[in-house]
Amino acid sequence: MSLLVRAAALTNYSEVARAAGLDPVRMMMDAGISPSVLREPDLMIPVERYGRLLQTSATMSGNESFGLAMAESRLLSNLGAVGMLIRDQATLRDSLTLLMRYQPLLNGAQSLAVEDCGGRVIIREVLIAGNAHQPTRQRVELALGVMVRLIRQLIKADWQPQRVCLEHPAPRDLSTHHRFFGPHVEFDCDFNGIICAKADLDARNPWADPAMARYAQQLIDESAVMQQATMLEDVRRTILLLLPSGRCSAEQVADHLGVVCRTVQRRLADRGQSFSSMVNEIRTELATRHVIESDRPLTEVATLLGFSAPSGFSRWYHAQFGCSPKESRAAHGTTRRQTASAPASNA
Repeated sequence: MSLLVRAAALTNYSEVARAAGLDPVRMMMDAGISPSVLREPDLMIPVERYGRLLQTSATMSGNESFGLAMAESRLLSNLGAVGMLIRDQATLRDSLTLLMRYQPLLNGAQSLAVEDCGGRVIIREVLIAGNAHQPTRQRVELALGVMVRLIRQLIKADWQPQRVCLEHPAPRDLSTHHRFFGPHVEFDCDFNGIICAKADLDARNPWADPAMARYAQQLIDESAVMQQATMLEDVRRTILLLLPSGRCSAEQVADHLGVVCRTVQRRLADRGQSFSSMVNEIRTELATRHVIESDRPLTEVATLLGFSAPSGFSRWYHAQFGCSPKESRAAHGTTRRQTASAPASNA
């Protein structure tokens, strides 16, 4: 299944690439993306090629913050009609709720969740790698950077999150992160997301225009008829969100999507899939990322993949890969930190 993202996700790519000494046209062509998509923001491009372009650009330029640099001048207008809609909601919470609903129209490999924790709120981003061997650092930092930029346009220009949490290790140079996010950026976390005050989400938006919101809603609804995400993509995103909670059954996923379980099973069967095969496919992708490409404790990896006990994870891993997680990690002889600090490569 080819996951897609709006070409608008590459806004500012050419400028950042040139500033880093790269030829943006050549880089895009090498990644299998036509440079002409930069003039057509609503075109959908494969997420795998998009991710490859960002990662290769970061590697060849030596700029570990390449994705974050792309986010620095993003605007609500880059989201098209969805940006118009969320701009004119009564509160930031209302804006994020609609952004979650219409996320598939913007990026089929990205999910957003908002969790209340007392007086604080976690805005969590979950990304599908697209390719199990493709690092997600650049896409993650770009996504969180865009989120911060959007909130600043909706609340106030100097807004800062209480904390920014990133799963990957810190870069050698933190100056871009501190300039963009503020001083409270943490790495090697259990999730990718932003923590902010609950009051920020519930403050009233004095510039909300209900008439403009209705107009934007009409534009989106017409577009959604043509570009409606398939059930397969919806289920995949929901599995990614629910797996670490240990509550990732077909029933739970159906409830999250607001449909009955039989509807999920029937739609998957229509595409030659079953719920268990999809969970297994996602677990395989995540296992490759966390076992081979990271130094995260294997007990944590088991939890992230939805296993209640490490022994169950080990049995599953051996059945999939023909060896234990420890053996697999030892054979590859690499950690996330080693990967992050490796010399640039043109591969």
